[in-house]
Amino acid sequence: MRLEEAVRKMTSLAASRVGIMDRGVLRPGMMADIAVFDPATIQDVATYTDPLRYSVGVKDVFVNGRSVVLDGKITDDRPGRVLRGPGFKVAPL
Repeated sequence: MRLEEAVRKMTSLAASRVGIMDRGVLRPGMMADIAVFDPATIQDVATYTDPLRYSVGVKDVFVNGRSVVLDGKITDDRPGRVLRGPGFKVAPL
């Protein structure tokens, strides 16, 4: 699969399938979630025995337009929020 198709499946296609209309594309009025990576070096290095390792090859990540990874280093900013699609139901107590 081409890189462009993989990115589309992880962004706009995924958001539209669950009915989250303010995410998945870069356009005015949308929430800006952006990952800047090097396709030649990006790699998942987490394992089952060490699952908390971050991927390598990621330069910058922006969530809601705010930097959470800058020049490969994690920042202290945590602008994310829980996203719930149309099938979400609160569990009874």
